[in-house]
Amino acid sequence: MQHYLYASVTRIADLAERPFEVHELPRDRWETADYVLAEVTGPSHHPFELASGRLVETVNGDLVIGALGKRSATLEVVGDWNHTGVDGRMHALTGAGLFGLATSISSWLPPLTAMRYRGHVTREGQKQTMRDFVEKLPARTPRAPLILIVGTSMSAGKTTTARIVVRMLAERGLSVLATKLTGAARYRDILSCLDVGADYVLDFVDAGLPSTVCPATRYAAALDHLLTRMELLKPDAIVAEAGASPLEPYNGETACDRLQPLVTLSILCASDPYAVLGVQNAFKLRPDIVAGPAANTSAAVELVRKLAGVRALNLVDTAGAEELRMLLDQRIVATLQD
Repeated sequence: MQHYLYASVTRIADLAERPFEVHELPRDRWETADYVLAEVTGPSHHPFELASGRLVETVNGDLVIGALGKRSATLEVVGDWNHTGVDGRMHALTGAGLFGLATSISSWLPPLTAMRYRGHVTREGQKQTMRDFVEKLPARTPRAPLILIVGTSMSAGKTTTARIVVRMLAERGLSVLATKLTGAARYRDILSCLDVGADYVLDFVDAGLPSTVCPATRYAAALDHLLTRMELLKPDAIVAEAGASPLEPYNGETACDRLQPLVTLSILCASDPYAVLGVQNAFKLRPDIVAGPAANTSAAVELVRKLAGVRALNLVDTAGAEELRMLLDQRIVATLQD
């Protein structure tokens, strides 16, 4: 009996609980979000993230269930399942099981895990996709106050900021839902919000996407599903992170436009003060505060104020954290208590 590793993009499915078959399918039947089996064909420099969120090292010959998808990360990896050749060579574009052939890799990264396509996951002759495991729900709009966290790029401090906000709200006795709306699949980021007090977590994988590099119409439908799930859970507050930046092809602009009427507080995480100005000019986005590396020092804070006219807070500093806590009390906690 074959033993499979189930990458975290399979966490919405029942593949580990119910039997399935594996069959090679012609390329004209491949699509984004198809569940596939791939064999590790070389040394692994990156662990895989299982459906539980636990990390596991793989070796040559291991069989992993993941999903076909695309990634377009400015600082790490660009890849697409469409580039997979007739020999079936591909890579793990993320440890969460996003599979495709990498076409550009940062020199900062060790080599990706090389894999080979072994077949599609099927049942009764039908391929299994992530969308097959997404419940159809009537559209609803969340009514809880929403804190939107966007960034100027990846690695701009968004997840760290989300964790800080979640913890502060949880300390006030609020039930908090943390969600990641755009990006490439990686479960541990959103799971880390549970560690600091979130009651619920959701991301685009729950809506059937291995990444949000997809047509805007497909993403909009997935976002509507997430918004409905948020309302059904009825949290006191929502902390929503848009991964990457609005300028990258992850549909961040679509997410920001859709959420704007719902936003109670907006935080822009920036890699540097000049990036704040760039995003502000490109999207006419004026956040309530700036966080991340752009607020690391008093000189950076002053430059953000000078360039963009926005308050920047160093959230790992006691004074900056206390100012954020006061702002959350004014915008979120006081409103809920009225």
